[in-house]
Amino acid sequence: MPSDQTVFLFDVDNTLLDNDRVQADLMRHLKDAVGPEQSKHYWELFEELRAQLGYADYLGALQRYRVQYPRDFHILTVSDFLINYPFANRLYPNSLDVVERCQEFGRTVIVSDGDVVFQPLKVHRSGLYEIFDGNVLIYIHKELEVEDIAARYPAAHYVFVDDKVRILGAVKKIWGARVTTVFPRQGHYAADAAEVAKYPVPDVTIERVGDLLELDLPALVSAAKD
Repeated sequence: MPSDQTVFLFDVDNTLLDNDRVQADLMRHLKDAVGPEQSKHYWELFEELRAQLGYADYLGALQRYRVQYPRDFHILTVSDFLINYPFANRLYPNSLDVVERCQEFGRTVIVSDGDVVFQPLKVHRSGLYEIFDGNVLIYIHKELEVEDIAARYPAAHYVFVDDKVRILGAVKKIWGARVTTVFPRQGHYAADAAEVAKYPVPDVTIERVGDLLELDLPALVSAAKD
């Protein structure tokens, strides 16, 4: 039977959902819609905005682009592309099975970063909102919200699954042995060896999120290091 003694916290982008493929699809669509040079400028605006906000804001970057090019109506097709994107097709293999298996042992919660429009839409349209029973937290900087996470979902122990070792390291620093950090090596952040080397080694490293199906989930509690 599931218990609130252990709560499983899952990131979304490049943890349950292949966001690199979403971005690659958007890149192709942008080039077709506005051309290579204008597409390049959009991504420059996107990176500027991400540096300011600390999270990806695709729609915000579109609005900045539109302010600079108010007569480029081709960009309107890009917003339609994003809003109607088939996110369910970009879930990693076995990701939903993993969530269901974790729910046999404890509560499962999405803990993500993102904007207030596109990120919730992604969670809903991918089917994740439903399988998590609406237990979804979307912050600006989730590593700064550990106290709020614990207040909303109190537990004796947490299992935190995220593709960014920076996030895992920040959470481990606060919770210590109260959390087991699980690092699925998926996506471009996880593939950046230099970036990964900057932070403490996570408690558990797996090649893909689907590998959680093969692990002894109750044993993850004892896998936590100080």
